[in-house]
Amino acid sequence: MSIAIDIERLMFRLEWLGKVGTLPGGGVKRLALSPEDAEGRALVMRWMCDLGLEITTDVIGNCWGIRAGEEDGPPVVMGSHIDTVATGGLYDGSLGVLAGLEVIEALNAAGARTRRPVAVAFFTNEEGARFAPDMMGSGVAQGALPLDEMLEVEGIDGVRLREALAAIDAAGPAPVGALKPHSYLELHIEQGPVLETEELQIGVVTGVQGISWTEITVTGASAHAGTTPMALRHDAGAVAARIAVEAQQIAADHGPPQVATVGRMRVSPDLVNVVPQEAVMTVDLRHTDEATLQKAETRLWRAAQDFARAGGCAITRRTLARFEPVEFDPALVDSVEAAAHARGLGHRRMPSGAGHDAQMFAPNCPSAMIFVPSQDGVSHNIHEYTAPSDIAGGAQVLMDVVCQQAELQDAPEFQTIETGQLP
Repeated sequence: MSIAIDIERLMFRLEWLGKVGTLPGGGVKRLALSPEDAEGRALVMRWMCDLGLEITTDVIGNCWGIRAGEEDGPPVVMGSHIDTVATGGLYDGSLGVLAGLEVIEALNAAGARTRRPVAVAFFTNEEGARFAPDMMGSGVAQGALPLDEMLEVEGIDGVRLREALAAIDAAGPAPVGALKPHSYLELHIEQGPVLETEELQIGVVTGVQGISWTEITVTGASAHAGTTPMALRHDAGAVAARIAVEAQQIAADHGPPQVATVGRMRVSPDLVNVVPQEAVMTVDLRHTDEATLQKAETRLWRAAQDFARAGGCAITRRTLARFEPVEFDPALVDSVEAAAHARGLGHRRMPSGAGHDAQMFAPNCPSAMIFVPSQDGVSHNIHEYTAPSDIAGGAQVLMDVVCQQAELQDAPEFQTIETGQLP
């Protein structure tokens, strides 16, 4: 016996939240702690209130609502984030939060009781698009990142996190670590092409690969582009370009699942006829194995130093974010897989290539994730899309695992769903 989610209700909330920070060409922009984020937070908190949840906000703006269980104790937590990148879509992060609301509303509608409390949460600055590092709110909440340092982080607009929290009145009274889950579950779009390519409905996420973000600054000397011989130049831009190529070569040499990305590069004085005096770039390295990730980092930095020496430039680096690979709780991963199988949903085990709030909870409580397909593998993009039928499958698996974790007691209006059937 099971309780069915209402996909129309879930899609309504996804589309409504998607109107907050909407962009002219489609998609959304809700950078962390922006006015648009404030509006999104208010909307989600209103929905929490409508469901009768006990709402709490902590000092870094993480927010959660708890549905009481028959017994007191740590809740089964569903969560994700509602902040976006500058040109984001409707589903990244928001799906996990709003599917959690739907699970709770379906429990309420069925008059269901659970032994353990059930909660839904959203976490501050998961994307890292305005403030680095990403997964900041959940990282602080779970002791992986120091609160005092994070409050002083300066965003891309020059505003400190502390100031941004105050500007939208996002900080609450609850201390760091106030949310202590029994277990943590996160439904998320895959953000990649694997599930769609293999025509599968569910990704059973086994863990999150390690992430290394480094900012490299190369300092040379500006000079006239026409009168300065190549051998006498100190070209910061040329050195940065060689570093970018080396990052790609590292990924090619290591092979999958190693990936490398130079996402930002800024040269100055940024003039067509002037040799660059400075180049500032970011390198994003990821791998599921910590030792291999460390080898990639070491190789990149040694090569970068060699390129700088050869080009007569100085070079420095700064770590923006560094997270070791995370493995999710085997028993909880098995439960996700079993729920997908019972529903007749095509599924496979897979690691996450992107970072998620779930990885911050994994060291402290049983944690797992559920992926649903992303059309064309597109995410962090205004064209991000997941079909309602796929969302329904993922939300139903989430419901089934939550009912198991929270120990569903009874439901006067139980709805029986045959294997392979979605609501």
